[in-house]
Amino acid sequence: MGRIFGTDGVRGLANRDLTAELAVDISVAAAHVLGEAGAFADQRPTAVVARDTRASGEFLEAAVVAGLASAGVDVHRLGVVPTPGAAYLTAFLEADMGVMISASHNPMPDNGIKFLARGGVKLDDEIEDAIEQRLEEPWDRPTGSDVGRVGDSHAGLGAYVRHLLDTLPSRLDGLTVVLDCANGAAHEAAPDAFERAGATVISIHADPDGLNINRDCGSTHLDDLRRVVVEKGADVGFAFDGDADRCLAVDQHGEVVDGDQILAILALRGQREGTLANDTVVATVMSNVGFTRAMEAAGITVLRTAVGDRYVLEAMREGGHTLGGEQSGHVIMSRHATTGDGTLTALQLAAELAESGKTMSELAAVMQRLPQVLVNVGGVDRSAAATNEVVQAAVAQAEAKLGDAGRVLLRPSGTEPLVRVMVEAPTADLAQEIADRLADVVRAELAL
Repeated sequence: MGRIFGTDGVRGLANRDLTAELAVDISVAAAHVLGEAGAFADQRPTAVVARDTRASGEFLEAAVVAGLASAGVDVHRLGVVPTPGAAYLTAFLEADMGVMISASHNPMPDNGIKFLARGGVKLDDEIEDAIEQRLEEPWDRPTGSDVGRVGDSHAGLGAYVRHLLDTLPSRLDGLTVVLDCANGAAHEAAPDAFERAGATVISIHADPDGLNINRDCGSTHLDDLRRVVVEKGADVGFAFDGDADRCLAVDQHGEVVDGDQILAILALRGQREGTLANDTVVATVMSNVGFTRAMEAAGITVLRTAVGDRYVLEAMREGGHTLGGEQSGHVIMSRHATTGDGTLTALQLAAELAESGKTMSELAAVMQRLPQVLVNVGGVDRSAAATNEVVQAAVAQAEAKLGDAGRVLLRPSGTEPLVRVMVEAPTADLAQEIADRLADVVRAELAL
């Protein structure tokens, strides 16, 4: 068996790649590894289990709960809760582990299982490896009173919303915000939090039916949000993904404010308030050159990591940094959360908007983005991207053409069967030209 954990848990086509049987088995293995690591000797380990709105989440939730309880773990079933809410409640309820059933921004037919350790933190590679090693191993099954018990935690979502509100420095009275909830896990929590904070809220794509999560909506499809913000004369719009651990914004003119711009705004705010530890922000190799230049001009160090919020988190923990994120909208504020949190990000941006008296477009102007093109190449052997000599020669040729005026990044996706080709250049036309040429080489050389 190849490694089943990707960059963000176990993910695949539900009921084909990610089956009920696998969900039971991996939950049993996780119960053994995380339960032994976290539980006190005189009590049973406990877990919280949450999901997004996908139809497949219903049977996968049942399978995960069955696996955990059969291994002697007491389970708090949270129902539909954002990933950051599951992380917060893992810590709040002092559970030994948390489980989130979601495939994030992926299409509805996909699903995934993410495990969290005690305190609501993502697992290290070593712990994931230990869970995989214990898959399908013989084990002594508890019986009688030793099996785990299952209960529903109806108050969990409310506790998470109260936590979000506690992070706000001021109310949001007078602001009109549009929230695109992606028909996903934030469809209740995000509007509730903003309304309680005093904002006038217009919600779109907040009516999940199990099948419409991420369908032409949310942080990967911003057209509806852009249109509604302009039509309603709103101050700002925010879009979440299916599990609401990321957020992108739209200014009052309907222009997109991406994760780099969001991170820049929050970094400058943290520097001003003295909460940006070490005057450092953690970002990934995908972050725009314009972001780095803006931060350097402000005297803020940018620490780059591999793509994936788990790597951002690792660097933040190792260096004691308080802010990090990705261009895709994963923003981690370690003073308030252990993971990226789309609703938290949106609330903090809205607070800066309210306190500064500036428009969203004025806040976003703190950095100037270099034109960037991203081409996703499917149907290829992503594992060979870094070793194929023809592909690497094409990358070197593109880098030589750009010199110091741009850059090229070619990497396999950690969550989808794709190779991603990213090019930054002085003009959008040049970036597109180089990206398309590299994508053609990848298709020709790595086709399956």
